[in-house]
Amino acid sequence: MADVEMKPADSKSKTGDTKGSEKKEEAPKPKPSPVSEIKSNIALIERAVSTLEPRFTHRVLRTLTALRKRIDSTVLRNAIEGVYIKDTPEKKTLLSWIPEASANEQAMEIDSTSAPAKGVAQPSEPVAEGEIYLRLLILHHLQTSPETYPEAIKLAHETVEKMQKLNRRSMDPIAAKIWFAVERAYELGGELAEVRPLFLAAQRTASLRHDDETQASLINRLLRNYVHYSLYDQADKLVSKTTFPTSASNPQFARYHYYLGRIKAVQLNYSEAHTNLQHAIRRAPPAKTAPGFYQAVHKFFIVVELLMGEIPERGLFRHPVLEKALSAYFEIVKAVRTGSLSQFQTTLTKHAAQFEADKTYTLIVRLRQNVIKTGIRRLSLSYSRISLRDICVKLHLDSEEDAEYIVGKAIRDGVIEGRIVHEKGWMECGTQKGGYGPEVSDVFSRRIGFCLELHNESIKAMRYPLNAHRKELAAAEGAREREKELAKGIQDGEIDEDDMSPDF
Repeated sequence: MADVEMKPADSKSKTGDTKGSEKKEEAPKPKPSPVSEIKSNIALIERAVSTLEPRFTHRVLRTLTALRKRIDSTVLRNAIEGVYIKDTPEKKTLLSWIPEASANEQAMEIDSTSAPAKGVAQPSEPVAEGEIYLRLLILHHLQTSPETYPEAIKLAHETVEKMQKLNRRSMDPIAAKIWFAVERAYELGGELAEVRPLFLAAQRTASLRHDDETQASLINRLLRNYVHYSLYDQADKLVSKTTFPTSASNPQFARYHYYLGRIKAVQLNYSEAHTNLQHAIRRAPPAKTAPGFYQAVHKFFIVVELLMGEIPERGLFRHPVLEKALSAYFEIVKAVRTGSLSQFQTTLTKHAAQFEADKTYTLIVRLRQNVIKTGIRRLSLSYSRISLRDICVKLHLDSEEDAEYIVGKAIRDGVIEGRIVHEKGWMECGTQKGGYGPEVSDVFSRRIGFCLELHNESIKAMRYPLNAHRKELAAAEGAREREKELAKGIQDGEIDEDDMSPDF
């Protein structure tokens, strides 16, 4: 047998090594620390101020939600120490608002502080926008503990005064976030009504300056303030007297439509409320990004759909973000769907605290009439004649007079077909039409005739004369020949311009 030449095994090892090295190189980079992220954000804000490009500031504000969850007293103190190299009054003021660090945080602070490397340029003092951004971070940090709520209100008031005193247009994107933090501080402190005049004055100023971002934020702040205290008439007047900026961001539009939906629902305008809540759901951030807002919108959306006489889809209650939050509303939907007034009253009593916390209790109470109408419809389908006493027992009504009034109203509204025999004390239900009969066959034959006629008309519209295009080509060729003859006659002098037709 001939010898078989063996291939060296080095190639396989080399390829394996290269694959391993590629995998090592593709490892994800670690996230920067919160201190370094704050420093880079302030550098971007300074770049936005120097180049007059607000997009850098918007880039910084997009990371605010994730950064808020990673900051603490140590991070804020180290960030301020790294940004302000010299001891300035602004540095002392910012450090005075940071709460005292615990023993563990102090140990971490000692370990994290290190001397600056040689050859690295020391950062200069930040611009005024950088200081307001640091105040915004401190303000959010103070709102994490009930013990620091009073300090958060004081810092919010001082930040607003300084921001209005500076009066810089490059600060407008950060100002919109500041107003949100101000409202949150007053709300957590239980003094939300006291900040309303401040918001109204700031909203007028923002509208005069055409500051769309701040104006959109302040309109939402005022609507939330009015809705929180159930001042729906004042909220409706604010909506009618102001124009929401079209250039506002999607989150601001989502909040605006959410508050509009709540106002319209209280005013019995369910169709517009349903439309506004749909817009709020479509414009809202993803469910995992903002689960609280997603759940709040769907709670009102489900109640408004029930008030409109519709039943929400069952798959909505299986959503991983909504399944637990909407468990009580799912029981309400089942009670409305079956028309069981006892089940509805039991569910309403059981979850009354949750409904009052969600501000949906007054709307759910209105569903009692819908439940009764559904129950009466089911009874009219089951019985040809039923006494008013049996209706009281089955629907758990108080008296026969209430049953007679409710049944009469259902007959007048067209919910059921029948009549009330007052002398005998019963309700005679109208005969239900079967699925077959002369009326059904007549309607079916008319529909078939309409479809056949539509088919025939469509076929006639698609028919064309045979070889019609050849006639058009012959006519075009004849026109060209006539033009050539006329042109030749003009050149030879046989035809004058007066002899030509006006078309030529």
